[in-house]
Amino acid sequence: MNTLSEKAHRLTVQRFGKTIQMYAPLYLSNECIDTCLYCGFSMHNKIERQTLTTEQVLEEASVLIEKGFQHLLLVAGEHPKKVSVEYLCDVAKKLRPKIASLHIEVAPFEEESYRKLISAGVDGVVIYQETYNRDVYKTVHIGGPKKDFDQRLASTEAACRAGIRFMGIGFLLGLSDWRQELPKLIEHAGYLMKRYWQTQFSVSLPRLKNCASGFQAPHAVSDEDMEQIIALLRVALPEAGIILSTRETPALRDRLLSRGITHMSAGSKTEPGGYLHPNEAGKQFELSDERTPAQVAEAITKAGYEPVWKDWV
Repeated sequence: MNTLSEKAHRLTVQRFGKTIQMYAPLYLSNECIDTCLYCGFSMHNKIERQTLTTEQVLEEASVLIEKGFQHLLLVAGEHPKKVSVEYLCDVAKKLRPKIASLHIEVAPFEEESYRKLISAGVDGVVIYQETYNRDVYKTVHIGGPKKDFDQRLASTEAACRAGIRFMGIGFLLGLSDWRQELPKLIEHAGYLMKRYWQTQFSVSLPRLKNCASGFQAPHAVSDEDMEQIIALLRVALPEAGIILSTRETPALRDRLLSRGITHMSAGSKTEPGGYLHPNEAGKQFELSDERTPAQVAEAITKAGYEPVWKDWV
């Protein structure tokens, strides 16, 4: 490892130990009222649409719980009628007693709605700004409420003011030059961490993947870039969790373990109903790591780390 990577590794072990928090995404719906050029769920895409009932969500969750997951991330396209606060509260009230932690990655809400979700059992919110470049943001978000850059940026603070315990932010790698995006993310995270010190923060930088939109990333990000990005993030934000999804290949995910990663998904499906009824609804994007959760956990262990399935802290 080079000097930067060594420093990133040392900081991660000091703060988080040699542990990797395991989690799984659970897709609730691929219905969306936004037109985002890069997303498989974009309203203009001709895909099979589906929104799970609460009972179907619980059935999907049971599959993940049986595999060992106790930390779930509920994901959905932005459709206020299909995935409303009331719907999410109903899901959370029935699902949270079965697991240790429940996060959501859905359309942004107002502060009062987040308070309702927290009362129902949601303890984490993930909101990607997608890009901190206003011009690029305007170019790729061409329809729907997500067009509002400032509203999306402000929504992270709405969740924090409501008292959310865990907050995840990030941007999509490939929309703009990461060398210009990364300092803005670090600045945003630093501001939030200082102002809302009672909230625990994490960052994630997913690379754009193939999806139904056919969008091609205008700024390609190499594996070598990814290694540098993760190390830079760790050095700049030593207290923040860093999340890595199954968008990346097994080889790269295994290599990044020592660069600063603290959370990893495994065995993911990116369509609603995907764990019990795969390929019956449109996917958000294609996966690169299709190993089972057990295989990912084994790789983590072989690297000298401990996969953590249940963390009450």
